[in-house]
Amino acid sequence: MLKVKAGQLDQLGLLFERYNRPLYGFFYRLTSDQEVSEDLVQNVFVRIIKYRHTYKGDGKFSTWMYHMARNLFADHYRKEKRRGYKEDLDVADRYHSNDDHAEKLKIASEELGLLQVALDRLPEDKKEILVLSKYQGMKYKDIADLLEITESAVKVRIFRALKELKSCYEQLEFEVVKP
Repeated sequence: MLKVKAGQLDQLGLLFERYNRPLYGFFYRLTSDQEVSEDLVQNVFVRIIKYRHTYKGDGKFSTWMYHMARNLFADHYRKEKRRGYKEDLDVADRYHSNDDHAEKLKIASEELGLLQVALDRLPEDKKEILVLSKYQGMKYKDIADLLEITESAVKVRIFRALKELKSCYEQLEFEVVKP
């Protein structure tokens, strides 16, 4: 990133190769929309070029990048104000296949679907901290730096978010069982 900051914009390709998939996963977990996630990833890298002069190099690049990604998502969320769960057509096709494992795939996929719906029902701050820690694999210290809070506050927020996620998931299971 320091080379990009110095004007070697060809080095941005290396950063893109390294970080586009984790960023896509981050956005996809927040939006459940493939196209929107891809667009947001592209926009992060546009912002990296635009704001490269603000990178100081004293912290981790990924923390700076995710800070930018969070701001971009907040801008997007304010503009769109829409969220929802979309069923993947490939997953639906597998439900109806004659494969021996079709039933197991169906159950696992339904559980993941319920988990995603439960995650979508969480307030944005709780959803975001779970995506960063559980799906992106960020360390508590890096999350603390990103959110500008203490590491112990991160642990408390994750604990509370997991507790609420479990409650939402159990409520969804109850709604599915009860017609």
